[in-house]
Parts: sequence; structure tokens; C-alpha cells
Amino acid sequence: MKIQFVAHNFVRGNGQGRINYEIVRHALRNGHEVELVADRVVPELLEAGARWTHVEQRPHRPNLLGVRDFARSANRVVAEPAGEADVVVGAGYTLCAPHDVNLCQFVHGAWIKSPAHVSRFHRGPYGWYQYLYSRFNAGWERRAYGNAQIIVAPSEKIRLELQSIGVPAKNIRVVYNGVDLEEFSPGTQSKPQLRRELGLPENVPLALFCGDIRTPRKNLDTVLKALSQVPALHLAIVGAKERSPFPAMAESLKVADRAHFVGFKTNVPQFMRACDLFVFPSRYEAGTLVLLEAAASGVPIITARTAGGCEVLDGAAAEILEDPNDVSQLAAAMRKMIEVPERSRAAGIAARAVAERYSWESMSRAYLELFAAAANQRRSERPLAADPTSEEKREAMAC
Repeated sequence: MKIQFVAHNFVRGNGQGRINYEIVRHALRNGHEVELVADRVVPELLEAGARWTHVEQRPHRPNLLGVRDFARSANRVVAEPAGEADVVVGAGYTLCAPHDVNLCQFVHGAWIKSPAHVSRFHRGPYGWYQYLYSRFNAGWERRAYGNAQIIVAPSEKIRLELQSIGVPAKNIRVVYNGVDLEEFSPGTQSKPQLRRELGLPENVPLALFCGDIRTPRKNLDTVLKALSQVPALHLAIVGAKERSPFPAMAESLKVADRAHFVGFKTNVPQFMRACDLFVFPSRYEAGTLVLLEAAASGVPIITARTAGGCEVLDGAAAEILEDPNDVSQLAAAMRKMIEVPERSRAAGIAARAVAERYSWESMSRAYLELFAAAANQRRSERPLAADPTSEEKREAMAC
């Protein structure tokens, strides 16, 4: 199968990029031909046989204009070798020309309506830019999804959000994100020793929060308020501290001695293994990878329904809050995890069992099955092979 895959990047270092990377790596290992239409590609994919058509974003351009320029350039690339690929794949608003499959990891049309949207917390130029970024992307995404035969959501939350912006239910499939089961694993090193190496308190119950702590979206404010009600618990916080309001909030809540802001870290698997529970009641997530990473690490989880993908965690593996802003319920869940060791141990075992069903390999296999089905449909019906009118071409290029 010849796959033409359009996305901004194919890298290991971020959510969408890592998903793209794993799909392509799996495709190449299974003998498929892959052309990557992208701005960034890691060398190992090229060494494994992928071809790269470089779509470079112009420097010093606002990201809002950069994503539009990328899509316009990608449209031209896809139009050039008409009929050469067996299946054409896009990732969100990276492609408006007709294509077979689109991987949706975020719905800006739903995000802009969320109470957690950045523009509701930041007034002035930054807030207005974020509002405009979401508003324009919402319109562009609708056009991209309207020109795809199949749209893939990473969670039930995103499936429903796609329907809310007008994507027909029959065009949507759900494929949950994956996790590296070796990189994220319970490990064998003792927690006291690991905590000592990481500079964390050794002989206390320790929770972990991981994510962007510069905005309220991930909901660290509610976690800190709940922490003030659970005096026995300490909290390790992984995330860049620059311009974060939360260290000051921890001081005001008098939990600064138990809230350990460790900064941005790349060794997140070690922090997962060092802690007793993972707390992540995010106010808005599409299909978060970090929940599966915690589950694979064998860590009991506290999260919220607003975190997309949480539906894969059953009640044995996690405490799932209906309201992410309920401080009392979050504090009660924290106390339950640290005061009932049997519950915590059982939850960690159950979490690992859940994660083992969602490896990168199983996710990639599901995507390739969808690609193959789309390729078969294209061969039988040729919905994209008919020569479009000049007007249709101009519309696709101008998106």
C-alpha cells in the first residue's frame, strides 16, 4: 500500500507528532510505502525508507498564518501526483483537498466553547489571539473534515465533538491512542531510592501532576485546593514554572512545603514510577496520552470525565470525577487512595492491565486497517479519481 501522509511533524517529542511517528514506523516495518508531507521528520523514519516532501513554514510568521500556509502548500503537493497514492491521510487542518482519512486529535470548534478556553482567563492581546486562533481553526477544520471520507477520533469525547460541528456519525471511527509499554512500566527500583535520585521526599504519600501549568486548563488550581484538605499528602508537579501562577497559589494556600514544583522534565517515566498516585482532573483534553502513560506505569489514577480517553479506565483502575472543579470530591479521592493501601495496590495492577490493551503497535495496526479499507474503497468507487472542476480546485487550494 502506498500511503501519502500529511502532517506538520513526525517526531517523538509531542502528542500528535508521536502518534504520526508510530503509525509510520509500523507501516514501514510492514512493507508499506510512505510519503511524508511535513515540516519536521525524524531521521530514523527516513532511514527506514520513508520519503519526505518538505513543506517548510515561513519563519517569523504567527502560527495562525503558518498553519494556513502549510495547508495550502500541502494541497498543491497532494494534487501533483494525482492517483499515485493508494490512500491519502491528513491530520486535522493540514489538508483541505479531498482525501481519504483524517486523524483528528483536537476539535477547535468545541474547544472555543469550553469554559476552560484560554481567552476566558486572559484578557488583552494574548487572550484575543487565542480566541482568533481557535475561531479560524474551527472554520478551517470543518472544511478539512468535510473533504475526508473517514475522520478518526482518539476518544468518545472527540467523536461527540465532531458530530457537534456537523461531521456525519457514519464517517467517524474511534481509535484510542497508544503508549510505550516498556518506557512506561512499573520498574524494579525501590521508590525511596528513586525519589532520592529525583530530589523528592522519600517516606511520605506522594502524588504526581504532569502537564502545562501556565494556564488553568489542566486544573492544577483545583488539585492544590484539594491538597490543602489532605495534609498527609505531598504532590510532585512536572511542568515549566516560567510565567506559572501556581507556585504563588501554593504559597497562599499554605501547601508550598508539600507542593514540589520540579520544572519541565524529560524523564517523566521515572517520576511516574516514584509516585503513589497520578492526579489529572483536566478541564479539557481530547485524547490524553498521559493517562495511558500513568496506567502503563502501574500507578492508580484520579481524573475527570472532561479528560478525553478516560473511558478506557474502568473503576478498578481509577477514580473518575464527574466534575473536575469539585474540590471536596477530589480531596476525598486522594484520601481514599492513600488511606486504603489495598485499593491503591489493586488500582495500580488494574491500570497496568488496561494499558496493555493500548500499545503503540495495536493503535498503529488499527490505523493501517482503516487505511487499507479506505484504499479498497477508493479502488472500487474511485471517489477521488474523478477530475475535479476548476472551481473545486480553486476552493481546495484556497482553504
